[in-house]
Amino acid sequence: MSLKCGIVGLPNVGKSTLFNCVSSGKAQSANFPFCTIEPNLGSTPVPDKRLDVLTEICHPQRTIPATVDIVDIAGLVRGASKGEGLGNQFLANIRECDAILHVLRCFDDGNVVHVDGRVDPVRDKEVVDTELQIKDLETVEARLAKVEKAGRAGDKEARKLADLLQRYKDALVQGKPCRSVVPVNEEEAAMARDLFLLTNKPVLYVCNVDDASAKDGNAYVEAVREAVRDEQAELLVISARTEADIAEMEAYEDRQMFLEEMGLAESGVVRLIQGAYRLLGLQTFFTAGADECRAWTIHRGDKAPKAAGVIHSDFEKGFIRAEVIKYDDFVRYKTEAAVRQAGKMAVEGKDYVVQDGDIMHFLFNV
Repeated sequence: MSLKCGIVGLPNVGKSTLFNCVSSGKAQSANFPFCTIEPNLGSTPVPDKRLDVLTEICHPQRTIPATVDIVDIAGLVRGASKGEGLGNQFLANIRECDAILHVLRCFDDGNVVHVDGRVDPVRDKEVVDTELQIKDLETVEARLAKVEKAGRAGDKEARKLADLLQRYKDALVQGKPCRSVVPVNEEEAAMARDLFLLTNKPVLYVCNVDDASAKDGNAYVEAVREAVRDEQAELLVISARTEADIAEMEAYEDRQMFLEEMGLAESGVVRLIQGAYRLLGLQTFFTAGADECRAWTIHRGDKAPKAAGVIHSDFEKGFIRAEVIKYDDFVRYKTEAAVRQAGKMAVEGKDYVVQDGDIMHFLFNV
């Protein structure tokens, strides 16, 4: 499933450092603007303790986690919508992503230059938001002019699209992102997806803090939290420098000890990857056995045949039924036979909506 999260933000906020921690990539990270020019792409496993438990129970020959694709995109500056800095390239790269990880600098450090001279994450957020909104407004106005003409000529579909575009225009003029406009039905949601608007993408704000603020945040984080309070967006606090230190530790025990000393239950990278996975609207089902324990990625709301097709297209074409075990039941009874004997295995048809954590076996005929 080729869905991507793009890491965006102003230059020198820690994007490439975070990318390297998340993906074990080799993106250049340095103390000057536009250190990243070409986007870096990394695919990283999604940490899931449930898969670890299934592996301990089944002792498979191999274990395969779900993955998520992360893209490190060049830093944006004021005027990007008009081509300033690497603006055109930045906007083209972000348009190709399905969701946004917006990194905001929430730490003071005189040794790390800031493109605007001083740290102000709310202002930085507004710079990026404004440039994306300006570009979307250009797109919306151009498209609206075309469909309004078709609508006046009697095209009913054009009228529906014009109504949606007008609502987007109204929001953008007020300084609001397109994602603040909620589609009234699935037909409108499909039209919205086809527009590929930059500010309609789901966003996770990543507050990059100093080591001391990694657990509880700081005043900068609280300012960002207040600024995004009315948005449909999540917020995550992480210290890129701390995560870089953790990434250099080879032993799992050393990493855990370091996290305990920092007062953290788990690393920020784990939370970031899991947040990106949720942001893309993804969830996991499992197959578990002696040969393989594997986490499979599907969209939330997918039905059983669609899930089967992730394994192989023939499974979806010839779908008959799915045998479904809830994760907690498998952990309790340990084997498929014991689950079946306890009456905890469900047989589901084509209309079954797969739940996160389901353990599934598909029957098909081609």
